[in-house]
Parts: sequence; structure tokens; C-alpha cells
Amino acid sequence: MRVYRTLDTDAAAKTDVMIRDMALDELRAARNLTQEQLAKALGVAQAAVSKMERRADMYISTLHTAIKAMGGDLEIRAVFPEGTVRIHQFRDIERAGRRPPKRRRT
Repeated sequence: MRVYRTLDTDAAAKTDVMIRDMALDELRAARNLTQEQLAKALGVAQAAVSKMERRADMYISTLHTAIKAMGGDLEIRAVFPEGTVRIHQFRDIERAGRRPPKRRRT
């Protein structure tokens, strides 16, 4: 019985680490969304989602919009040895940069 609890604890710890560190495509898949579904929510073509997921660098507003479309909220934090600080200047991206979604080509 004790061995099973240790295995469950180890599995839970590994799962917790995996959940905290994901690429954008892994996050989308973990949210049970296809590229096509996310593209529809964003009002873009599926190819645009594929391209976004492969980027190593993107605008914060682009990432914010993608996370919102997946049902989440984006938080930007700075981590120092003394502690973590939430950077709040980006919290108003949605209001400041609201643009109509791009139309998909058919």
C-alpha cells in the first residue's frame, strides 16, 4: 500500500511540473483544442495558428489573445531571488489594443 502512495505522489509531482511548463501547441492540445478550433475562435486561418505556435518570439498582445481564446488569462511575472513581481502594465492589453478579428479567407 505504501509503495502505491509513493508512486501516486511521484506521478502527481511530475504532472504538476509538466503542467507548469508547456509550449503553446502543448497547451492548446492539453485544453483539448485543435488548431482549427483555435483558429476559428481567433478569427484566423488554421495556418496562422500553426505559424504562431512555431514562433519563438511574438507580441504580448498576440499571446494574450491566444490564451484568452483558450479560456485563460495571461499574467506576466518577473522572478527574482527575493520574490516574484506581477508586471501590471500589460493587464489592459485587451482594452487598449482591441481590434476586430481578421477575416478568414475562403
